[in-house]
Amino acid sequence: MFSGFSLFYRRQFFVKSISFICIVSLLFISGCQNSGLNSDSSTNNDVIKITFWHGINPPENREIFNELLTQFNAENPKIKVEALYVGQPDEQLPKIIAAVAGNQPPDVLWYVPQLTGKLVELQALKPLQEWWNNSEIKAEIDPAMLPTMELDNNIYSVPFATNNAAMFYRPSLFEKAGIKDTPKTWDEFREVAKKLTIDTNNDGKIDQNGALFSSGKGEFTVFVWLPFIFSANGEIIQNNQVNLVSEGTEKALQLGVDLVKEKSAILSAPDRGYELDNFINGKVAMQVTGPWTLAQLKQSGIDYNVFPIPIINQSAAVLGGENLFVFKTNPQREEATLKFLEFILSKEFQTQWALKTGYLPINIQAQQSSEYQKFIQENPVIQVFLDQMKVAKSRPIVADYPAISENLGRAIESSLLGEKTPKQALVESQKRLDLSITK
Repeated sequence: MFSGFSLFYRRQFFVKSISFICIVSLLFISGCQNSGLNSDSSTNNDVIKITFWHGINPPENREIFNELLTQFNAENPKIKVEALYVGQPDEQLPKIIAAVAGNQPPDVLWYVPQLTGKLVELQALKPLQEWWNNSEIKAEIDPAMLPTMELDNNIYSVPFATNNAAMFYRPSLFEKAGIKDTPKTWDEFREVAKKLTIDTNNDGKIDQNGALFSSGKGEFTVFVWLPFIFSANGEIIQNNQVNLVSEGTEKALQLGVDLVKEKSAILSAPDRGYELDNFINGKVAMQVTGPWTLAQLKQSGIDYNVFPIPIINQSAAVLGGENLFVFKTNPQREEATLKFLEFILSKEFQTQWALKTGYLPINIQAQQSSEYQKFIQENPVIQVFLDQMKVAKSRPIVADYPAISENLGRAIESSLLGEKTPKQALVESQKRLDLSITK
């Protein structure tokens, strides 16, 4: 889904120091797979083995992916893709750095495209422009995804699937609170959250809060707060200059601060804003998350619905989802990996992945298929995310994005915890960011 970049410092001594620890871990992981990442990947039967690192979540989605992967391996007997769940993106990051530094990369990596600049800077990736130009699958991919794939007019990754975030809510709790309409503005959202904050048994303690806000320094926190920031006309890069301090960003963080102070909202555990336990058990009535949770929510058996992120100045959404990166290995493994990419981009995979998980397909044929159109009719919540794609913006694809994300995440966390005012937190983060990206 997403990533935090707290370990992405430019100083080489830091990369080297953490690499040793993480490479030891990677060697252990490789041992568990009975094959080194850069070892000879051919068996006696000349089967080319490629390693796929991912953080697909929730577990229900991992099961779905493994079923589809089994299909690919069966249809391609000369290739065997070994998928390895290496934790959520924040947990993956030190492993990725260590793998690159130790020349032990996986063949293909599932990760947010904002990592592109750093991996290109490390000269770790196989450029995909030539393959992309000559691939028949190119014509089937939604052009809206191109900004996530490119850096400096070259293709370095392809989309696995896409999404954006919206506000999930419990209709039954709205009904009990006498709320008939979903909020469309920040003021309405604040009012509704207050009404949904209830002491159900009159013991003086709040049993149900209006909303849950993601907190922590990780990328998921940044991802779900950026729509509020963009709605308030906040930006993090203007005229090619990074500037975390803006009136819009301050307004967005102040909204969260106010609702937490009023106890209309509670905070997630640090960097666990994607977890839905409180939403499923009814302790919160609203939570920002995405369509990737539909399989989990369906299995939970609860009532749920979705409305667009409330606005203050303009509608806003952020393009989510992960891309696939191909690492430099050897010609045979790279060729096998590109065949795997074509499978992921295909109408067949994209349709099944969308139908079973709720992710939005990036293949135009999959989007237009009768199966998917029927799915939308049967799951009208999907339409909210499709509509928001019209205003969705990509996060910057720049080498310094890891540091940008980390410091914006720190400001969000510090504000929500009441350690500093939003402006103080943003000013401090900007100063720290300026130091970290100074060459």
